[in-house]
Amino acid sequence: MNGHNSIVDIRNLSIHFPIKGGFLGRQVGAVHAVNDVNLQVYEGETLGLVGESGSGKTTLGRAILKLLPITAGSVEFEGTDITRMSAGQVRPLRRQMQMIFQDPFGSLDPRMTVFQIVSEPLVNFDMGSKREQKTQVQELLRIVGLNPDHINRYPHEFSGGQRQRVGIARALALRPKFVVADEPVSALDVSIQAQILNLLEQLQSEFGLTFLFVAHNLSVVRHISDRVAVMYLGHLVELAGADTLYAEPLHPYTQALMSAIPLPDPIQERKKERIILKGDMPSPVNPPPACPFHTRCFKARPICGQVAPAFEEKSPGHWAACHFAEVPGVTHPEEIKGPLAQETA
Repeated sequence: MNGHNSIVDIRNLSIHFPIKGGFLGRQVGAVHAVNDVNLQVYEGETLGLVGESGSGKTTLGRAILKLLPITAGSVEFEGTDITRMSAGQVRPLRRQMQMIFQDPFGSLDPRMTVFQIVSEPLVNFDMGSKREQKTQVQELLRIVGLNPDHINRYPHEFSGGQRQRVGIARALALRPKFVVADEPVSALDVSIQAQILNLLEQLQSEFGLTFLFVAHNLSVVRHISDRVAVMYLGHLVELAGADTLYAEPLHPYTQALMSAIPLPDPIQERKKERIILKGDMPSPVNPPPACPFHTRCFKARPICGQVAPAFEEKSPGHWAACHFAEVPGVTHPEEIKGPLAQETA
């Protein structure tokens, strides 16, 4: 990472989707998908964004690219506030920010050839003649490890991993600076996942890309990310360098996620204690008060349901939103002295 120049600056970002009901279609509630998130993505880094399904990570990724309306807060791209920009104003910036989608089967139009799919961004921005576009598409296919002669084939003629490579070629067509990779390997076999991750790392160093890498699988994120941000129920709960986060997770939710990662050593794996979270993730329509995690947390005390913990820097570069993040080595709530949340439940 070259210094700490942020390419994306997210400030107090909230995204709520209205729920309409009744005869007149009035708003009867809202899905609190993202709540008051502050985050910077530094130039040239890969920032991993993890959390369970429903944690708001994909919504956050799409909002940064102006693919979703923002309720409150702001998103700056290279110092330009794009939050209130119209589609026409954002258009020139679209070349700089692209997305790789999760589903290599659903994100490619089955009626289009690979040439049409990959050249679409070039056509949209009126870049080059048809012949130049063909040369460029063939070069892009070569870069992502596909046969340049296959440009007239259709998506169904490719495997899942190859289709994802087509999607990556399309995202790279305009030579963007910033790419949101939304669960780019979760639909692929494990053997193919490693190939795609290696490809993304190689492309990053070759083209100087900055990635926001969205995933629910912590072991996938570990290998590709410089820093990792953890989301729970629309809130950012922890952020640290990848090695630090894996060695010393501070937030109880991160600790629980880490405890579920299988260890390669079977003896260590047998000794390891899994942290099983009680209950399901609450609904984003009716989130718990104060700390969003307190209803499932093994460290919770009454304060957790009354006062929202601040997202603070607990040690240099390591941020967490937890009243008890400094309580080391606690795996059972009875080890924390004082009344527990169960008593208030």
